[in-house]
Amino acid sequence: MREQVKINKTKIIDHSSPLPYYFQLKELLIEEIKKGRLKPEQQIPSEFKLCDQFKVSRTVVRQAISSLVQNGFLNREKGRGTFVTRPKITENLFQNLTGSYEDMLARGIKLVTRVLEQTKWEADREIMEWLKLETGEQVIKIKRLRFISSEPIALVTTYIPYKLCAPLLEENLTNQSLYNVLEEKYALRIAHGRRSLEAVSADKKTSALLGVKVGAPLMQLNSISYLENGQPIEYFSALHRGDRSKFVVSLLRVRDHSTAQVDKKFISDLWDTGIISP
Repeated sequence: MREQVKINKTKIIDHSSPLPYYFQLKELLIEEIKKGRLKPEQQIPSEFKLCDQFKVSRTVVRQAISSLVQNGFLNREKGRGTFVTRPKITENLFQNLTGSYEDMLARGIKLVTRVLEQTKWEADREIMEWLKLETGEQVIKIKRLRFISSEPIALVTTYIPYKLCAPLLEENLTNQSLYNVLEEKYALRIAHGRRSLEAVSADKKTSALLGVKVGAPLMQLNSISYLENGQPIEYFSALHRGDRSKFVVSLLRVRDHSTAQVDKKFISDLWDTGIISP
C-alpha cells in the first residue's frame, strides 16, 4: 500500500484573504509537490482530513483537487484515493532535428535502449511511399524499447533504406545515437524532417512492452527525415506512454521569408502544416 502523507501543519488557509479558499489550497498543495514534500505516488490526505486541517468545506477541497487532477499534479484512483503523479518526460516537436538519444543526453537524462529487432525487411506499400522506394526494395527495420530509470517509456520502430547503409545491420545501437552513426560512419547527413503526433491506444503486445494496460492512452509520433539532397533517409513511428510523456511545440513567426535564416523550402512546408503563422 502506498504511503499517505500529512501536510505541513504550518501551512494555513488565510480566511481573511480575498483569494478563494480552493485557490489557496490548490497553490499550497502545488508548493508541497514542487518542493518535494509531497512525492510522486504518495497518497494525499483524505478530503475529510484536508477539511479538518484547513477549516474549509468539502466543496472547497473537491474543487482544489479537481483542478490539480486536470493540471496533471494529482491522479484519482477509484476506490483507493488520490495520489501525486510522476513528472512527465518532456520532448520537443519542433527543434534542431535530433533523435531521442541525443535530445535526452543534452538534458542530462540517461536513456537506456533495448534493441528488440534489427533486420533486413521488404518494405510494404506505406514504407515504400514514405521512403520513395521501388517495389521489392528492402529496408533495415530497427525496433527499440526506450527506458528511463529502468522504466519503459517508448517503443520506436525505424525504417532506413538498405541500399544506403547495409552495414548498419551489424551496428550495436544499444548505447549510441542512430543519427550520429548515420552521419559519422556513413556520411548520411540528415538535413530536415517532418513529424506528426496522434493519440492511439495500447494493443496487447505494446501494453506488455511498455508496462501499461491494454487500451491505455499512448502518443504516437511519426517522423520522416531527409538528406540534404531531399532523399528520404529514415521513417520512424514511436509509441510514447501517455502517462509519462508530454510534448512541447516551439512556434516560429517569420514575417519576411527572404531574410529569414531558415531554408525557404522548409519554411514553405511549415506554412502548410500550420506550425508557423504569417
